[in-house]
Amino acid sequence: MTGDQSRTTDHWSLATVFLLLFLTGGWLVPPAAMGLTGDLTNDPADVIKKYLSLDHRGARLTAPSYESVRPYVAWDEEPAWEHFVVIQEFSVNDDVTQWDIVSSTEAVIPVTFQVLGIVDWETATFVPDPKEEAHAVRIRAVDNRWRMIEPMFPPHVGHKRVMNFVKDVALQERDETRIQLLDKLRADVEKAGNP
Repeated sequence: MTGDQSRTTDHWSLATVFLLLFLTGGWLVPPAAMGLTGDLTNDPADVIKKYLSLDHRGARLTAPSYESVRPYVAWDEEPAWEHFVVIQEFSVNDDVTQWDIVSSTEAVIPVTFQVLGIVDWETATFVPDPKEEAHAVRIRAVDNRWRMIEPMFPPHVGHKRVMNFVKDVALQERDETRIQLLDKLRADVEKAGNP
């Protein structure tokens, strides 16, 4: 084998190794792209979707169930919310061109909610307020995982879950006046979800 042939063979072998490393997620991916292309465990939009899916199912309505959303957020504690938002659905924008990419480890992703209204838990009342609500969710790599860092908004719970939650609370309630308020709350939420 001549020197030129040896160099050509070495060149192709090296190129093949680099290609394989790139395709298998090796170290050839530029650092700026690593944070948003799979270097971390999940697509950042999927992390937000999982969090909002759990929230939609009422995971933030009680302290014990809050633990299920904790892996998706950077904050350690959540306040006791006096109200929560009743929603029909939510959507997370998957179009990366619509994201504000701050750095290789941080992005701001648009989220929208189809809101039906607000529940004031202290007074057990529902205030209808149908609208589309938009948030810009900031997500960042923390301890090699995507985590939401802001905003911390009140629970956004699906209307069917709210009805079931209120029903369960009413079954455990002993105060007749409060039971009547909860029954009315449940009926108002049901009406808002079925126009």
